[in-house]
Amino acid sequence: MFNDNSSLLAHLATRRSGKARDMVAPGPGAAELRDIIALALRTPDHGKLAPWRIVTVADDQRAAFAALLKRAWVKENPGAAGMDLSALDQFAHQAPTLLVLLSTPVKDAKIPVWEQQMSAGAVGMNLLHAAHAHGFVGSWLTGWAAYSPDVAAAFGAGEGDTIVGYFFLGTAAKPLEERPRPEYDEVVRHWVI
Repeated sequence: MFNDNSSLLAHLATRRSGKARDMVAPGPGAAELRDIIALALRTPDHGKLAPWRIVTVADDQRAAFAALLKRAWVKENPGAAGMDLSALDQFAHQAPTLLVLLSTPVKDAKIPVWEQQMSAGAVGMNLLHAAHAHGFVGSWLTGWAAYSPDVAAAFGAGEGDTIVGYFFLGTAAKPLEERPRPEYDEVVRHWVI
């Protein structure tokens, strides 16, 4: 069983993202989404800077999001004009709920930018944990759409800000499947002096 919420240990041992393209309704309602986001904000944040922002993309904004993706793609890839861009439509319309997480480091803070960016990553992981704790599946996606300056600007990214990822939330349409995980001994070592 994936995303077993019987205890925190069980949840951590069985946590599994869902595939955004395989998510169906229902997604979180307004109150559940507010709870999910509030839980995600309980994250390590050295200096109490809150160096991240979350943007919700409503169902009635998905077509505009798809149009934004297409404009940005064609601008960055001039030969793409007139090509089939249906993959961008599919990306914009998958899953019932979409959040965009931005890293917004506080400039001139004594906390290094890298620490602030890691805090934004922790918010992302907490978004997934909170969604799973509410009985939904979540998927954290990046790719080209997360690295496009025009797309980031459309979500309010200023200088030095970046999209951490797109968080798709919903209900799994089919059973989740395990994916390969790193072997403990391949990634853990003892420090030897």
